[in-house]
Amino acid sequence: MTQNKSEHVDSIEEYLRKVDYIIRKKGRVILSDFNITVPQFTALQILINNGDMTISELSQKMDLACSTITDLIDRMEKTNLVRRRKDEQDKRVVRVEVLQEGHDILARVLEKRIEFLSEKLKGVTEEDKRTLRTALENLYMEMKEEI
Repeated sequence: MTQNKSEHVDSIEEYLRKVDYIIRKKGRVILSDFNITVPQFTALQILINNGDMTISELSQKMDLACSTITDLIDRMEKTNLVRRRKDEQDKRVVRVEVLQEGHDILARVLEKRIEFLSEKLKGVTEEDKRTLRTALENLYMEMKEEI
């Protein structure tokens, strides 16, 4: 074992992977209840968190080709989740804007995900929940520069 590696890192990575798998699996079930795909959900989160973006900017954030994002946005426009609009400063630039239906569906999906997690954390003490939250927040702060 290397000097910098805690004896717990292997099992932390393993449990993070297992939890991620379960959350993703349950997340897909929740999304199907709302008739939204994983890429649409991801796009909505990115757009809501970052504000209106161009197809190119969204493509970079999602690590997908512009043509893939264009198709994704086309489908999302048909279900009134987003719309394209001309940039106010530069009419040549087209931005993707989240519509109210997009905001509503994201809120409802997140609510269901929180309900799921809340149910799974029922037997965990408030102190352990605080400790877990703090540990995950610290891990996120260390990792966020990677995205």
